[in-house]
Amino acid sequence: MTGTASNGEASEEAASSGHGVRRPGFLVLTVGSIGVVYGDIGTSPLYAFREAVAAAMRSDGAVSEAMVLGVLSLILWALILIVTIKYVLILLNADNQGEGGTLSLMALAQRAMGRSVTWLAVLGMIGAALFYGDAIITPAISVLSAVEGLKIITPAFEPYVMPIALAIIVALFLVQSQGTARVAAFFGPITLVWFLSLAAAGLYHIFDHPRVLMSFNPIYAVNFLMNHGLIGLVTLGAVFLAVTGAEALYADLGHFGKRPIQAAWLTVVLPALALNYLGQGAMLIANPEAIDNPFFRMMPDWALIPTVVLATAATIIASQAVITGAFSLTQQAIQLGLLPRMEIRFTSEAHAGQTYLPQVNWLLLAGVIILVVFFKTSSALATAYGIAVTGTMVVTATMAIAVIWKDWRWPLWLTLLVMMPLLVIDVIFLGANALKIMEGGWMPLALGAAILLLMWTWREGSRLLAEKTRLSEVPLAELVENLSARPPETVPGTAVFLSAQSGRAPSALMHSLKHYKVLHERNVILRVKTAPVPAVPAAERLKIEQLSERFYKAELTFGFMEAPNVPAALLKSPQAGLKFSLMDTSFFLSRRSVRASRYQGMPVWQDKLFIMMAKNANDASSYFRLPPGRVIEVGSQVTV
Repeated sequence: MTGTASNGEASEEAASSGHGVRRPGFLVLTVGSIGVVYGDIGTSPLYAFREAVAAAMRSDGAVSEAMVLGVLSLILWALILIVTIKYVLILLNADNQGEGGTLSLMALAQRAMGRSVTWLAVLGMIGAALFYGDAIITPAISVLSAVEGLKIITPAFEPYVMPIALAIIVALFLVQSQGTARVAAFFGPITLVWFLSLAAAGLYHIFDHPRVLMSFNPIYAVNFLMNHGLIGLVTLGAVFLAVTGAEALYADLGHFGKRPIQAAWLTVVLPALALNYLGQGAMLIANPEAIDNPFFRMMPDWALIPTVVLATAATIIASQAVITGAFSLTQQAIQLGLLPRMEIRFTSEAHAGQTYLPQVNWLLLAGVIILVVFFKTSSALATAYGIAVTGTMVVTATMAIAVIWKDWRWPLWLTLLVMMPLLVIDVIFLGANALKIMEGGWMPLALGAAILLLMWTWREGSRLLAEKTRLSEVPLAELVENLSARPPETVPGTAVFLSAQSGRAPSALMHSLKHYKVLHERNVILRVKTAPVPAVPAAERLKIEQLSERFYKAELTFGFMEAPNVPAALLKSPQAGLKFSLMDTSFFLSRRSVRASRYQGMPVWQDKLFIMMAKNANDASSYFRLPPGRVIEVGSQVTV
């Protein structure tokens, strides 16, 4: 573990100095992580305890001390085992050069295994697909649960809850283009006040019934589950609402770094959450009528309006954790070849991990609006919440076993001793949430299945396309030898031919020779590839091999969290014999028109899906940041 920690510190420091600009200080990052990383889990007290007790009451019929202590014990130990031990203390060390999240862990696991393992790729795609379901549900349930506090002030506000929630959600997504850094600077202090308010309200009400402190004894959780049968499992599914946001915690690792996230959880977030849940439990035992909304019933009348305002602000911030996580996840998926190219905007000069993806932003907004209109209340949304997150957590725990065993080099018995109990807990929570499938849990599963289908289609379609393209390309060495023996007419300048295959002559070069019958003075066959690491050192980015007097073979390598800027990388070429100047360099791209085939590859409907995705992808010249006036595209048709 010691060696792993030191590697994590080194990678974290490397990530923290992105673009050569120093990141903000530890305290600033810690406060920022409270706002962005813990916004999601920090709003769970608004609805998690209420829903868990309501589920338990299906059996008991009324609030009792034993029932409340059992529910509280389940919540507290879920926070301790799942969030603190699994995520904060273990998984935050499983960083891929400072980056976290399902796909980052998948890349790390595949690198540790020493090869591309299909089952790891499938697990990574499943986890990523389910995370998008969480990214849509979180803003909807968080904002609705806060605005519903207006009904506690006066029932007259009830007709306005949904319109107000929708207006807040739209405003939240409109500000995403400003970047995580600006959002965190504004949100962090507000969320810190929110957590302090949670702690103060909870501490005040603990004295209503101090015996709630007994719920730290896990025996109360075990007894509750043993005595309540199926209702205990249903309650466990509601208890899981208290830990939703833990996966976003790991996905946002690259935005703030390991140590600020750990410090924020252990010193601020966990104590505040524990105190608030205990306070809600104590108040409910003393006043069972408060079950309609225990959180807002904790507040004195004079504090209701300020609390609703603060809760609304906190839920807006809660949504930020999964939104930024979705941006990071999508960028990783694109670079790893699981999704087509999309526009990626980097919003911070200080940290390359902070991005904004317009297409993802607007698709998430559309999904959130549909959920709010369809489900209408936070209680209805609670039935759909949880199953996507638990599925992602099971996937994460499974891949973590591979990383700890192969990358950290722990003995297999020790790896299983540490991780198997946590995996079993995740599976139990998944089973508990599966009971809610017919009540709304189908929605995130359907969304996840659709995204998984898109990822698998793009991965398989790209593989088939590469194989077909390879068949039509000749070996590069053979072509260079022939051209050296019988050189065509030469024109001045440098031609860069982008190729997906190393050692093969790209179709753009073949078509250029066929139609133009000329050859440039210098011809570079360039392959751009993605490494299973977030960033590649500048000294290792470009490799060039001279094949003949006129031909060079080059390979540019980018990390899966980097935006591939081909001209900038070529201009920094250390090769003395090959200097690039954009004014006399032309970039040749092979534009392939893909057609569906009934007799090979994927089913026709999947071929058409792949073709649709390819047509809507950002073009290669924009993605690789090629100068528009220096690009020549050569077309060809390929069937898949």
